Amino acid sequence: MKLSLVLIAAAAGVSAITTTLPKSAGATAVPTAIPVKGSYDGKMKRFERSPSTCQGQSETGEKDASFILEDGAVLSNVIIGASSGEGVHCKGSCTLNNVWWADVCEDAATFKMSSGTATVNGGGAFKAADKVFQFNGKGTLNIKDFFVKDYGKLVRSCGNCKNNVGPRIINISGAIAKSGGDLCGVNENYGDRCTITNTCQDKGKNCVRYQGNSSGKEPTKLGSGHDGKTCILKDFKTC
Repeated sequence: MKLSLVLIAAAAGVSAITTTLPKSAGATAVPTAIPVKGSYDGKMKRFERSPSTCQGQSETGEKDASFILEDGAVLSNVIIGASSGEGVHCKGSCTLNNVWWADVCEDAATFKMSSGTATVNGGGAFKAADKVFQFNGKGTLNIKDFFVKDYGKLVRSCGNCKNNVGPRIINISGAIAKSGGDLCGVNENYGDRCTITNTCQDKGKNCVRYQGNSSGKEPTKLGSGHDGKTCILKDFKTC
């Protein structure tokens, strides 16, 4: 009898996290993004955009998200559906608690703070053809006890944004990643750092280093894996 991913993760020392999309407590469709100041508890409802703002991997923007979080906002207990082009946009420091993406369109969440910390606690994402989390701002992004399946990249520092900046600090802990690619992509030349702790992945690369730019050109890959400076692995396992 096969053990569940949760039990496998627990045996490997990775936090026991939920690896299936939670059942929704109903669905709601909204014509525009929901602004959040303070706290918003979705009570495990599924949120869709109507009409759909998903345009595949074409770059869209904040107006195509389901939620726009102001500085200090907290978003909890929501499921975001496939019709949301951009999922969540954090304009400043923010916290996402138990937020799930059933089918990621362009990005699940974009972090744009100029300083401070954004935190993703729990939750998960499925079917992300490219990135799950896009880090365009500056500061620290913490991703804790997150599940991701069928993805291109879990998180990427913007590699070619206009007026690109750094450093961006990314901490991934207690995550389980299945059927995907890079967990973390960071720009070595901007002083970015990605630390992956107590996490398991079944295939793909854990951390990739790039030469970022502000020109819009495709960033150059410099290498992958633990180097002790830009990419740091602690208790990283195969699952």
